[in-house]
Amino acid sequence: MSVGRRLCRLEDIPDGKARGFPVNGFEHDLFVYRQGAAVRAFINSCPHQGTPLDWVPDQFIAPDGVHFICATHGALFRTGDGLCVDGPCLGERLKTVAIDIEEGWVILR
Repeated sequence: MSVGRRLCRLEDIPDGKARGFPVNGFEHDLFVYRQGAAVRAFINSCPHQGTPLDWVPDQFIAPDGVHFICATHGALFRTGDGLCVDGPCLGERLKTVAIDIEEGWVILR
């Protein structure tokens, strides 16, 4: 894993949206979700089948605007903690990735 790696500027992720990133050392890519000044990062792999959540790059947000959605089977995940609230992996969670914001940069911890 590329600890300390700068992923992007915080401003490069629109508020209420997510952006995907390939990262060396991870089996799957990751994605970062921004809500205001807060960001959270998750492994881009659905706990149900291991497929990426997005079929189209950076399309992680469900039509309701408040959940992540798995493009493979429509499972819905809370943006705050990655808990699946609807779909075949109900009760399971997306894996989180530790990140920080330093001088406006989103950085892997």
